[in-house]
Amino acid sequence: MAVMTTERPQMELDQFRGIAMAAEREDVVLEFINGRIGVKPVPDGDHGEIIRWVSKRCMQHRPDLWLYAEQGLRVDRYRGGHAKPDGALARDGAFAGQGEWADPEPVLMVVEVTSYDSDTRQRDRIEKPVAYAEAGIPVYLLIDRDAGAVTVHSEPNDGRYESIATLAYGHEVVLPDPIGVTLDTEELKRYAR
Repeated sequence: MAVMTTERPQMELDQFRGIAMAAEREDVVLEFINGRIGVKPVPDGDHGEIIRWVSKRCMQHRPDLWLYAEQGLRVDRYRGGHAKPDGALARDGAFAGQGEWADPEPVLMVVEVTSYDSDTRQRDRIEKPVAYAEAGIPVYLLIDRDAGAVTVHSEPNDGRYESIATLAYGHEVVLPDPIGVTLDTEELKRYAR
């Protein structure tokens, strides 16, 4: 007996790369996660300020680390997914010689700042935590501008983060080991709409 499937074939990585290069000339950035294209708008000024803020705070407490902006990562070892987080915290030189899509192994934390678009819920709050946990990235920091809150995902295990803590802007947020930094998020209120 033949089994019929209704699944559509996933896009090939080379097809995605061609589309992504064309999109970079527009006002969107594309990502390829689990065989699907994700689209996010080009970051605005407040988005950039939030990344600067995270980078500065991490460097103040951990000068041995660097927040690499938009570093491509192979986030899903089993299905060929690729993502460009807003920031990837790793030791200096961690991505030397790796090319466009780096191994996530040296990444201690990824940072995402939500965009004001319709896909941010699915992309940043549902798909990326799974992809980053599957990749074994110890900490996923989500700065959620819609909610005015910061969510710290940690303790990746079996494709999910065991610990998830969300606090509103203005609270102190602990980035657990291997980061070991506490962030006072009061300044994030300046970048809220």
